[in-house]
Formats: sequence, structure tokens, C-alpha cells
Amino acid sequence: MEIVELQPLLNNYHRKISKVNLYFKRYLYEQINWEARLIGIKGARGVGKTTMLLQHILENYEDIDKTLYASLDDLWFSSHSLMDLVDWANQHGIIRLYLDEVHRYDQWSANLKYIYDNYPDMSIVYTSSSLLIMDNAKVDLSRRQTLYTLYAMSFREFLAFEGIINVDAISLNDLLFDHVRYAMDIVKKIKIAPLFEAYLDHGCYPFYNEVPEDFPIRLREIVSVVIDTDLPAVENVSFDTMQKVKRLLMIICENVPFEPNMSELWRQLSTNNELGLRMLYALDKAQILALLTSKTKNYKYLFKPDKIFLGNTNLMHVLCPKIDKGNERETFFLSQWRTAHDVKYPKKGDFIINDNYLFEVGGKKKGFDQIADVPNSFLAIDDTEIGYGNRIPLWMFGMLY
Repeated sequence: MEIVELQPLLNNYHRKISKVNLYFKRYLYEQINWEARLIGIKGARGVGKTTMLLQHILENYEDIDKTLYASLDDLWFSSHSLMDLVDWANQHGIIRLYLDEVHRYDQWSANLKYIYDNYPDMSIVYTSSSLLIMDNAKVDLSRRQTLYTLYAMSFREFLAFEGIINVDAISLNDLLFDHVRYAMDIVKKIKIAPLFEAYLDHGCYPFYNEVPEDFPIRLREIVSVVIDTDLPAVENVSFDTMQKVKRLLMIICENVPFEPNMSELWRQLSTNNELGLRMLYALDKAQILALLTSKTKNYKYLFKPDKIFLGNTNLMHVLCPKIDKGNERETFFLSQWRTAHDVKYPKKGDFIINDNYLFEVGGKKKGFDQIADVPNSFLAIDDTEIGYGNRIPLWMFGMLY
């Protein structure tokens, strides 16, 4: 293959990397073992996976032409194969490939396995915005790859992205037992309340500042792509079922906090328990919903969730006709914990973390009545800058990652 045939891909690569800067990096950037031969990064659309790839190239290679970046949804692949690209790269001494949106390429997992097994000097970092397709890969890459999940931005990251304040993530132990000192150090520098409200409204996805007035439209489009494109790719669903999934989201929005009566929910959707649970758990995998259960979730053996939330508060603001404040607080709380901790629905209280720490979430007047005398119990309190004892300001849970 001649260089002229590859020029459209190279032009796109150079154009994209020319617009990348290093001033803000997502939390996952420093956690990735970039030396691994096959690295997978999955995450919802718009959370910053492409930028992270390009930042790694920019920061680590003086000559970017020692590497090759390509998005597999590029039109170039309509007349060329991935192996065309790999062979060209191998012949030109390029041994580091960065492949974006691999799920858009037919038999992507088989191709990655082949490259890994037959090009031992070549390493690959790849991303996918379809968490559903990633989790249903036809070829198992688990023994070869190191796989990471990039979640939506935390409140801490939002503050850094905005250039307001840059602080380290707080550890679980410090959050629970040294939160007063940590909070005092922050609130003397910034006004938390308006920034927290802004984050809840639009701060979970880095693209919110590209064209702010278009953010709600773009986020709704992301949800539609998950339902209309990703879901049919992994489930044998009809157009009618996709419409039911959209109706399901509206039902959840209109009934908050949502503690589902499953038979009534299936009646409203004109569906059965098996299909209904498959829809719920697919949306949970895609991070559109967050299912809260009293036992560890198992995607092979589906069971009734105890509560259903949207995946983050930004989704609430663009999908729901009105916002229930209590549900917004709990949605935020759950979204900040689920990146790296086990969260379950307890017999008492709102959430139990790592089977050890019990939480109630509420406003300033919230008391310990419901979890009195329970060891390791805490309150997550909204509308509060600095807490005391086991009363922790709600915003501080956004500093976990």
C-alpha cells in the first residue's frame, strides 16, 4: 500500500493531535499501565477516551510519526481493511497503534487477537464507546489484554477542567474520618454551591463546553445511539422493543425515587419479565441507568433491582421533565461511588459501601433517625460546605476520583 492511500488517515491524525493539550487529564490516565501490549479502554460516548489517547502520544513521543492513530469508523475502512493498516505500519517500523472506536469494525475482537498473536513487536491501545458491544465480544481477549473503564467526570475533575482548582482525589478513609480539614482547605478558596449546581446540570461530560447550548441535544443523541444502535447489535430486539426502552426511561424519569413494582412496570411497557430485565441491565451496562441491588449484580442471572436511577445527574437534567431534589442527590452519590467501590441497597438507610459503611443522603435537616445505633453509619448532607463528625457534605463525594 502506498503512502498516498493512507494520507486521509494521516491527515485526520495530525489534525486531531494538533488540537490536543495536556492541561487537563482524566483520572484514568495515570492509572493505565501504558506498557502493556494490548490495552482496552471502554467508556460512554463523550467522556474523553479519544483525547486521552492523543494526550499519551503527545506527551510520550517527540516524533508522533513513530506511532499511528486511526478511528475505525473512518470512511477509509470502507475500502481498506484493518490488516492493510497493520501491514503498512509494520513495514514502516511503527509498532504502537492507537485504535479508536473499534466496535465500529466488523470482527474487531478477532482482528485484535490476530494482531496480538502474529505481530509480537506491535502493541495496541484501543477504545470503544459501546459498552454493550464490548461486553459481548465474539472473541475473548481477557488473557491478552488489560481492560479499563473510563467513567463520566467527577466533581473534582470538573473543577480542574474549568481551571478553578486542582486538588488530589480524597481517599475513602480521609473522606470518612478527616473530611473537615479537607473541606476547609477547599472552601476557603472557592464558593462550592454554585459550582456544584453547575456540575449536576452539565459537568459530567467534557464536551459540554464546546457548544454549551447544544449540550442537551448532544447528550440526548448519545442516549438514542445506545438504544437505536448499540442495543440491537447485542440483543435480538425489534423496533418495538427499542421504543419500549425509550418509554422505560420516561417512566423512570416521571416516577422518582423509583422503587420498581416490576409487574406494574412490565404492564406499562407491554412486555414480560425476561425481556424487561434484559432491557434494564443493558442500560445499566451502558451507564444510562444505575441499578441498585441488595446483592452483587450478576449479568448472567438477572434479578429485580431494588431501586433504579439514571446513570448521572446530567442525564436527569436532559431527559426528565422535572428534577426531584432527593433523587438528584442520590443519583449523584451513587454515580461517584460506582467507579471503584461496591455499592448495594441496605436493609436500613440508602446505600451501603463495600459491605461496611452505611449512608443516608439528604438535606441540611437530615438526621440519624433511620440509621441510629448502626456502626459505621454516615450522613451525606446537601447544602452544606463543611460537615462535622459523621455528617459529610454531599459535594465531597465528588472528590473520590
